[in-house]
Amino acid sequence: MISEIEKIVAFRYLKPKRKEGFLKIISIFSFLGIALGVAVLIIVMSVMNGFRTELIDKILGFNAHIIIKPYEKKIEGQNLNELNSLSNIIEKTMFSFNGEGILINKDDTKGILVRGYLKNDLKKINLLQEGIIDGSLDNFNKNTISIGKDLAISLNLKIDDKITLMSSSGIQTIIGTLPKQESFTISSIFNSGLAEFDQNVIFMPVEDAIPFFEASDDDLFLEIYLKKPEHVEEAKKKIQNLFSDYFVYSWADLNKSFFGALKVERNVMFLILTLIILVAAFNIISSLIMLVNDKGKSIAIMRTIGATRGMITRIFLLTGSAVGALGTFVGVVLGLTISINIDLIRSWIEQLSGTELWSPEIRFLSQLPAIVDPSEVVSIVLMSLSLSLLATLYPAWRAARLDPVDALRYE
Repeated sequence: MISEIEKIVAFRYLKPKRKEGFLKIISIFSFLGIALGVAVLIIVMSVMNGFRTELIDKILGFNAHIIIKPYEKKIEGQNLNELNSLSNIIEKTMFSFNGEGILINKDDTKGILVRGYLKNDLKKINLLQEGIIDGSLDNFNKNTISIGKDLAISLNLKIDDKITLMSSSGIQTIIGTLPKQESFTISSIFNSGLAEFDQNVIFMPVEDAIPFFEASDDDLFLEIYLKKPEHVEEAKKKIQNLFSDYFVYSWADLNKSFFGALKVERNVMFLILTLIILVAAFNIISSLIMLVNDKGKSIAIMRTIGATRGMITRIFLLTGSAVGALGTFVGVVLGLTISINIDLIRSWIEQLSGTELWSPEIRFLSQLPAIVDPSEVVSIVLMSLSLSLLATLYPAWRAARLDPVDALRYE
């Protein structure tokens, strides 16, 4: 139990005298180091959490949770009936077709991924339905396509424009194989919030896609959307048992390496930024050792009037911990404030500096996201307080071991 006297002495030591200016500077650096370390750690972890969550939301919003791909034989109605046994985990299913092509608009060309759906199925993709910024999915009829906002901008396209699409499959002629080309009308333009998707994906009625790519109904995929996408691995095993003669893969399989890299990067950043707090903790050690040396006479006097070694230890533990606790508190407030307003701050900095800090084309998302995880903030606070406390142990022990006779003799 810390007594009032110990608190008074400890907090008096936190206010160095004018002649102890250098000691004061080191204490300020210790405080700032911990505050900035905690703030930066919270900001970086929040941005990486937001980045991962936004990517998952976008990926799940436009891609099936589980895909069943035909292998040698098409997906039969009997197989579909077997899915009824999993109605408790499956939200919806739909057939689709994927192909690659090239969009041609005058002198501009762009390689794209073509995804074919029935009109009613396309409307089931909520993120697309909500992301239509021009036109309507009601106009998604034969010989029409829906394109992304970024693709429309890059090729200077708008609603009702006609554009030529070149297929990756060819037409056999007497002079050889020629690329197949057809003209389509733009029925709608969408904005997914995922720059990579808006630039490289278009939607086409499946009844147009199959003949355009010289395919058949045997090539149609079955897309499955789950009620709880986070349980995809468990659902995949059950579906695989029903479709043992087909390829079954999930969104997690398709993006395993990408999210694996994000996880590794996140862990490495946490370790690197923790070093900032560790360096600040070493500053606490330095400042407390200097304080012990400077207050040798005071410590000796307190010992001669009855102060125990335990009291001296607690005084210096409280002094160092106060610096760490105050720095941690300021760091948490600063980190949370910036994390919550990170995209607004980014916009201000871009306006003031005239530079682009966040490029959607490079970082996939149109906005800088940040999601604060309370459990991570608690972990960072506990880590900072623990390092601050550990940093005070040696100086406090050294102060308690100081011999009063020697201290007074050499003063």
